[in-house]
Amino acid sequence: MPEIDITIAGRSFAVACQAGEEHFLRSAAAMLDAEAQPLVAQMGRLPEGRMLLMAGLMLADKTAALEDEMRALKSRLAELEARPAPEPQRIEVPVIPPQVEETLAEIAARAEALAQKLDENAPAVG
Repeated sequence: MPEIDITIAGRSFAVACQAGEEHFLRSAAAMLDAEAQPLVAQMGRLPEGRMLLMAGLMLADKTAALEDEMRALKSRLAELEARPAPEPQRIEVPVIPPQVEETLAEIAARAEALAQKLDENAPAVG
């Protein structure tokens, strides 16, 4: 079982852990140290037990708040997932935009006018 040294509020501790768990222990120690540092800065030198107790309680308080928030979010998620799916909305998109119809009507009128002119100007075959 490996033993690693951690530092909490400037004090070193030798702590044993399972093989492969060293990273997690260092991470937890860093969190505890982050809570202990302000305590030591505010109150000065504290007995080791009191400093660790206060830092642990501060972490527990943060953890409890996060657990409450997580419960509320899970409840909200369950509520949202339980809602029936909304009715699909029917959206109609015209295949041919209205201005295309107007343009085609103009082209048809011009074509008819040209055809009529051609008929009038064409020599009679016969």
